[in-house]
Amino acid sequence: QVQLVESGGGLVQAGGSLRLSCAASGRTLSRFAMGWFRQVPGKERESVAAISWSGGSTYYSDSVKGRFTIARDNAKNTVYLQMNNLKPEDTAVYYCAAGVWYGSATSDEATYAYWGQGTQVTVSS
Repeated sequence: QVQLVESGGGLVQAGGSLRLSCAASGRTLSRFAMGWFRQVPGKERESVAAISWSGGSTYYSDSVKGRFTIARDNAKNTVYLQMNNLKPEDTAVYYCAAGVWYGSATSDEATYAYWGQGTQVTVSS
């Protein structure tokens, strides 16, 4: 079992930055593919970014490409999502997820068996 806890969310003005963290316990993350997803009430959850188990492959949705960066620190058993130039449309609950997958970074939710509880990000205009 893997337990994931997100932190770092909050309220920020448009154009600002936040860094989300996803800390894992129970098992080492070094063999897990990791992803960040977000969800707005009434809408489907969407993939934002993902990183392969090796860190050699990353994925970004078109809406965040060039503004968000996903990174992993296996020594700290933590995955990060650096979010720059935030926009009001980035407002959502952000979830991190882990899955056993040895291919390239993937946005496929079915890959991820373990999910955190989410952290709220609110971007004001």
